[in-house]
Amino acid sequence: MPIKKTARKKRGNRKGFTTGACTAAAARAATLGLVTGEVQDSVLCRLPNKTDVSFKVESFFLESGHARAVVIKDAGDDPDVTDKAHITVDIYLKEIKELKIFDNPCDEIREKIKLLNGPGVGVVTQAGLGLEVNGPAINPVPQKNIRENVSAVAGDLLDKYNFEIIISVPDGEKMAKRTLNARLGIIAGISILGTSGIVHPWSTAAFRSSVIQAIEVAVSQEQKIIVLTTGGRTEKFIIGELPELPSVCFVQMGDFLKVALDTVVNSGIKRIVIGAMVGKLAKMAQGENITHARKNPINMKMVSEIAQAAGAGDEVVEDIAQADTARYASERMSEIGLLNEFYLYLAKKVMQTLLEKYDQQFSLKIMICDFEGNKQLELDSEQYTHVL
Repeated sequence: MPIKKTARKKRGNRKGFTTGACTAAAARAATLGLVTGEVQDSVLCRLPNKTDVSFKVESFFLESGHARAVVIKDAGDDPDVTDKAHITVDIYLKEIKELKIFDNPCDEIREKIKLLNGPGVGVVTQAGLGLEVNGPAINPVPQKNIRENVSAVAGDLLDKYNFEIIISVPDGEKMAKRTLNARLGIIAGISILGTSGIVHPWSTAAFRSSVIQAIEVAVSQEQKIIVLTTGGRTEKFIIGELPELPSVCFVQMGDFLKVALDTVVNSGIKRIVIGAMVGKLAKMAQGENITHARKNPINMKMVSEIAQAAGAGDEVVEDIAQADTARYASERMSEIGLLNEFYLYLAKKVMQTLLEKYDQQFSLKIMICDFEGNKQLELDSEQYTHVL
């Protein structure tokens, strides 16, 4: 018989620090070394959220006109691919050869404190990220925070020199392969990120922002279709089914259904494809905005009604109604040879729920795969108008 319940893994709650905060700390330490002529073994850094935090400086190098500081990123209990990354900042003092007059103080500070990417920090190759194309993948808040920390301790050196700051991350290119950077047009390394400086364990904020950003990048490239998937397995499945689409069209929305759909609608996109498995689809069918398992439980009465509409007998329908997971329902329907019918009625219910909620502002294709990533069914609103 199918298993009705699944054990859940316990999660920690220790906070950590963003790549942006660690970069700002390393830059401040390197600047202090240039000002004092002394090696720095720790540094007090002001984060974007205006709190002061002491960072250990893992290694430090100092010579005339050049300092290097390394801070090891601690992501706390968050499963961050950049945890333990050696955030490395080299600062070179450059003599001011000509005095430039700037109308905008921000332009002046960008000229005085220039941020460049070294090995392991990505290069932006596409518009839509709010960053300069061909420039370093350092988000605006970290850029501002790095310059503020350097300015706070540089003293007279800023009057005499321009600061050339090169940020690098050993193995950053390898780390980036486990991120969405390539999809967003960021190549050759990780991004320097963070809005507060703090990493909250298992935070949804960063992922939510990445969903919005990925859609906006696709829109900026004038794509007409967005493909939303709930995870890596569904994305791999659906990329195989739609090889003609450019990679930028595929967006892992995770559990953020409403965020993704709202962003797509507000961007004017009229064609959406959703790739998912049975559990997430059940959450969509019942109208949940976030499809995470720990949010509202799946409405198993609704799932049992879908099974009944697909042809299941009373005994199976009642068994499904008493179960805990939509996966159990799919396994029971498979046992009686009605899995395809079950998926069809489930897809119709999802389509009805979403198209009604968004007042038919887009056409929708639902593509379902099983837990091994094999295609089970697809349903297109441009072909099917009858729903439950």
